[in-house]
Amino acid sequence: MEIFSKLESEVRSYSRGWPVVFDRAQGSMLYDETGKGYLDFFAGAGALNYGHNNPALKQALIDYIARDGVTHALDMFTVAKRDFLETLQEKILGPRELDYKVVFPGPGGANAVEAALKLARKVTGKESVINFTNAFHGMTLGALSVTGNSMKRGGAGVPLVHATPMPYDKYFDGAYPDFLYFERLLEDSGSGLNEPAAVIVEALQGEGGINAARLEWLKGLSDLCQRHNILLILDDVQMGCGRTGPFFSFEDAGIKPDIVCLSKSIGGYGLPLALTLIKPELDVWEPGEHNGTFRGINPAFVTAAEALRVYWSDDKLEQSTRAKGERIASVFEEIVQAYPEAGLVAKGRGLARGIEFASGELAGSVCGEAFDRGLLMETSGPDGEVMKLLPALTINDAELDQGLEIIGESVRAVLTK
Repeated sequence: MEIFSKLESEVRSYSRGWPVVFDRAQGSMLYDETGKGYLDFFAGAGALNYGHNNPALKQALIDYIARDGVTHALDMFTVAKRDFLETLQEKILGPRELDYKVVFPGPGGANAVEAALKLARKVTGKESVINFTNAFHGMTLGALSVTGNSMKRGGAGVPLVHATPMPYDKYFDGAYPDFLYFERLLEDSGSGLNEPAAVIVEALQGEGGINAARLEWLKGLSDLCQRHNILLILDDVQMGCGRTGPFFSFEDAGIKPDIVCLSKSIGGYGLPLALTLIKPELDVWEPGEHNGTFRGINPAFVTAAEALRVYWSDDKLEQSTRAKGERIASVFEEIVQAYPEAGLVAKGRGLARGIEFASGELAGSVCGEAFDRGLLMETSGPDGEVMKLLPALTINDAELDQGLEIIGESVRAVLTK
């Protein structure tokens, strides 16, 4: 591994916790160059909801490449883009009665967020955006300005402005009514709060610590935005594409955000793709006003469309994800009850799950023990105190049970030392 230390920047992170060289992957398994297998409960930080090298998606990709299908086309019309848009409308937007136009902002989630912030300011003529405690929206300057983590914000090197944080759901453990502070500031002409163009929120904060907002809180936020004529941006980059059960993480709350950010698993196969979905009346862009070289990577359109056809033509995946999530929740509650003195907290929804420990050191040690036993997990939260699970939605029952058994062993190894 000498070449990595010699040439790759110190900014690398995941490789520090998993110091092996990976070579192959299939389904929920990653294999290092010696052939040792690792059960993957990380899934590309949510970019691999359908698993590694999913056979159906792989065949569609191979067929497209083999016939010399267009790879790079900026925002030109292509057969692959048309197929994706038609499939998105047929399988996702139409059945949910969602009326959105599609912006292709660039290849990553931060691109989707930057486009959303930029458009909200253009539409409203206002600069300020409301974000939430422990939010994570990306590492570029605009997205970072609405991110909560102080370490990540500190890397910006410049003041991060035009954003005001508000308390996320349960931030005060129910001590105050929802939105008491936020609404008071909005209504008080002496509060000093700049009139916001938009609110940006995650229905479930992944990087922030697997914090799942209550459905009534999300509904209340949507109502507040409508009352005060504020655009609602829903960042579904990590929690969309079925991660919490339904395709969009906000569906169960019965809301329809003004703007939705998608990336990670929207490409299906792990190929880079991002979308910013906007209500038609917000589509006030001038031609070329927001652009980028890699707005439309056509192989990703191919795998994205195939993923929608294979997995979202019915509700089987959604129901499976909900059931597997409840299985994890049950096991995690057993772990919590087994170590009452440790103050553990089980968290999450669907197949975004976690256990909060008393410190980041403990959570990191559990993930280290799991790696030694052949399981990949990461930590999240402001101090890395949450052991975080994002397994592929396609994981089978045997693999899920194997992973949960390893987690139980790993927690026991750390808490009984």
